[in-house]
Amino acid sequence: MEKKGEDVNGIMKKEQDKLFDPSEAPPFRINDIRAAIPKHCWVKNPWRSISYVFRDAIVISALLAAALYFRSWFFWPFYWVAQGTMFWAVFVLGHDCGHGSFSDNPILNNVMGHILHSTILVPYHGWRISHRTHHQNHGNVEKDESWVPMSEDLYNSLSSRTKFLRFKIPFPLFAYPVYLWHRSPGKTGSHFNPYSNLFAPQERKHIMTSTTCWIAMVVFLVYLSSVIGPSMTFKLYGVPYLIFVAWLDVVTYLHHHGYEQKLPWYRGKEWSYLRGGLTTIDRDYGIFNGIHHDIGTHVIHHLFPQIPHYHLVEATKAAKPVIGKYYREPKKSGPIPFHLIENLVSSMKQDHYVSNSGEIVFYQTDPNLFSPPKSA
Repeated sequence: MEKKGEDVNGIMKKEQDKLFDPSEAPPFRINDIRAAIPKHCWVKNPWRSISYVFRDAIVISALLAAALYFRSWFFWPFYWVAQGTMFWAVFVLGHDCGHGSFSDNPILNNVMGHILHSTILVPYHGWRISHRTHHQNHGNVEKDESWVPMSEDLYNSLSSRTKFLRFKIPFPLFAYPVYLWHRSPGKTGSHFNPYSNLFAPQERKHIMTSTTCWIAMVVFLVYLSSVIGPSMTFKLYGVPYLIFVAWLDVVTYLHHHGYEQKLPWYRGKEWSYLRGGLTTIDRDYGIFNGIHHDIGTHVIHHLFPQIPHYHLVEATKAAKPVIGKYYREPKKSGPIPFHLIENLVSSMKQDHYVSNSGEIVFYQTDPNLFSPPKSA
């Protein structure tokens, strides 16, 4: 029998007894949340969606023109951060296309999705399908796809080098390209390979299309390098791309990790779509909320990915009375969300693996992960 205060799956039981238990089955149904959201929040306006594409394209073009005009080291750092942030905003719009929240027209969604994602070296259909898997299985240790916890056995099987790269900042901030090619530890397959186990046979033609578009963008960048030089291409595109990747990794990680109270992950019969979705976390990104299309309103997005991004704030406000304590109010940010650095660093130091067994599990910590090797 477990003693009071004994460490159970990474959380102190005596502390858990004092706090609201987020792993308890909620007393409401997903239809109760759906009913609380105003009907107009479900309406997709393709012209409004396209207007955001034009907005982002204008900003990206203006930044590019300014960089070519100044060509000065005093301007490059600003350009890199601003343009990388805009690449991330473009990704979010392509992400909406993948969910079908951009419009009700699948052809428009896929055409715009390919244009938006190919320009930032994301294989649209490959990502769309794996991201669909993530949404359908969020919070499920065995089936989730994005930043999914490793079991203790899998974690222990990794080399010290792999663990270091996985948890030591800044390396995890640039994991996304590796994920596209190799997925996460314990999983196999590539987002570019139509015969990957990520995809069903009927989806192979879609993967071929997206991979072809990705290759076309790479060819364009190679050609651009031959015209303006590799150094200038790296300044104009390469560094912003790395900033975009960092944005993507930080945001997607913090939407599922780094909350002040440990949150549950599920296996087997304890998992449900609703319980998994309620473990996601909203974040306040300060001045960037509007720039990257309110991606911080993540709980309602996870439960109802069909809702357009421009209705998520209102939908979240309407749903909070139903969700109650299962909704974790995001900490208010200043203009720049520096407060999230602490959440990220703390989680990387503490959230390493989950128990090999159990249908409700919490992250556990490897106390020796960053310890120097002991001398003989």
